[in-house]
Amino acid sequence: MIIVATARLDFRRMVPDDLDALAPLYADPEVRRFFPEGTLTREETREEIAWFLDGHPEDPSLGLWAAIERATGAFVGRCGLLPWEIDGKAEVEVAYLIAPPHQRRGLGTESARAIAAHAFDALGIPRVVSLVHPENVASRRVAERIGMTFEREWRDDLGLSHVYSMERPRT
Repeated sequence: MIIVATARLDFRRMVPDDLDALAPLYADPEVRRFFPEGTLTREETREEIAWFLDGHPEDPSLGLWAAIERATGAFVGRCGLLPWEIDGKAEVEVAYLIAPPHQRRGLGTESARAIAAHAFDALGIPRVVSLVHPENVASRRVAERIGMTFEREWRDDLGLSHVYSMERPRT
């Protein structure tokens, strides 16, 4: 079942068969350099996929989804919506990760824009955030391109993040 579609991508819930595409991404130190937990093993990646099979356990309408290029059927990344508590406030993060062979084609921006629109339009979420490592220029640019603005720095037990945010557009 397609959750979100863009001009070039379909987003669907992850399935166990996504392990062969996702595990090398999660094991790549360059891909994971801005993730506080670093690289993941194949087994840890399998556990993450299992965690999101039916959406996020706290809210099935959220979760990380497989990004599939419609023209080729290729797994190009994983993106989605994640619940967070930031300073005692419930937030929903627009999360995006595009595999290196598919980067620099605008797929991150296309993904983030569509996922934010899904949050606003289909789910009625009034505000979304992106948590960006301070040195992750590419993710910062994606957040800015979709209309997010830098709000503040935030530190939790995973480290320092820049919080970018935007409100649901008024219609």
